Amino acid sequence: MSQKIAITSLSSISPLGNSPEQIWQNYLNGATSISEYPIGNTKALAAMLPGYLKNEIAKLRDSESKYKNLDESVLYAIMASRKAIENAGWKQGDDFGINIGSSRGATQLFEKHFQEFLETGKTHTLASPTTTLGNISSWIAHDLNSKGPEISHSITCSTALHAVLNGIAWLRSGMADKFLVGGSEAPLTPFTIAQMNALKIYSKSQDEFPCRAFDREKNQNSMVLGEGASVACLETGERQNALAYIEGVGYATEILEHSISISAEAQCFQKSMAMALGATAIKDVDAIVMHAPGTIKGDSSELKAIELLFGDHLPMLTTNKWKIGHTFGASGMLSIEMALLMMQHQKFIAVPFAENQKEKKAIRKVLVNAVGFGGNAVSILLAKP
Repeated sequence: MSQKIAITSLSSISPLGNSPEQIWQNYLNGATSISEYPIGNTKALAAMLPGYLKNEIAKLRDSESKYKNLDESVLYAIMASRKAIENAGWKQGDDFGINIGSSRGATQLFEKHFQEFLETGKTHTLASPTTTLGNISSWIAHDLNSKGPEISHSITCSTALHAVLNGIAWLRSGMADKFLVGGSEAPLTPFTIAQMNALKIYSKSQDEFPCRAFDREKNQNSMVLGEGASVACLETGERQNALAYIEGVGYATEILEHSISISAEAQCFQKSMAMALGATAIKDVDAIVMHAPGTIKGDSSELKAIELLFGDHLPMLTTNKWKIGHTFGASGMLSIEMALLMMQHQKFIAVPFAENQKEKKAIRKVLVNAVGFGGNAVSILLAKP
């Protein structure tokens, strides 16, 4: 990339917690955050926010009358965004852009309002404004009193990384100096779980690790949903407080064989990774945080794409979905968070049930992948400052 883009802050709220120290310790413990919970009238595997964060979200909801009718996906994003700009040294009222999206949007509120409509033929007054996809960025702009552009979008599971692409485009165009980007998801609802079950991709396992993301030997799909939000502050040029620099970005879409599948060799990933690498030698990539949703086809096709592109120079491979589940639109930024932490601590976080890999002495460049329904892949190449 011709212009340096720095990540000067990243904040998240997830099953791992909401502080970098706590999140890192949870990555080190080797246990999954996935358990079985009552969701609606049934039980399902899921990775939920810890109780103390649920309490913090409840306090945020009660802190302003306007927030009482907001979906949890919006509240998660507000909480993460407040911390992100604080850590970056930005102030409320500053001129910065916002692009934070979601795959499912205001899932909980939509189901609630639609059920009310089915029962009464009427809806709540705020049913429409509180369930639009633009809901997230507009409320964050309100909360932070920002003066820049505000954009929300939904590009399924690669939503957060598409936000990164868009933020970079604004920065490189000179139309903005700072951009807040990321994704938020609160999908642990009866209807969403039912949709995943209908696709026959949801885990029913009672094993220690119900989601077997990156398990090459699995013989059944094992995707599990998680919830959370993750946002990053992007700025142009050299920055003393840079957590990492974005050295390359790649994106690709492939012709679909099926509405939820990608090709056996994930041609979209081959193209997006090659584009992100640019002139970077493949041997210089130390690790890849894979999308790896825990499905047989999704995991195997991405692995095949990596093997075809990197050949004998295979980086260390990992994913976090065995631990925190698949957070849909937020997942790409949570993967970036994992990459940043591994570079900061110079320690690789392996998937505990996967075969051992030869660890590199240093972690300086990490590639992060995401892909969603529709075969839309994004790859981001990060470099340690």
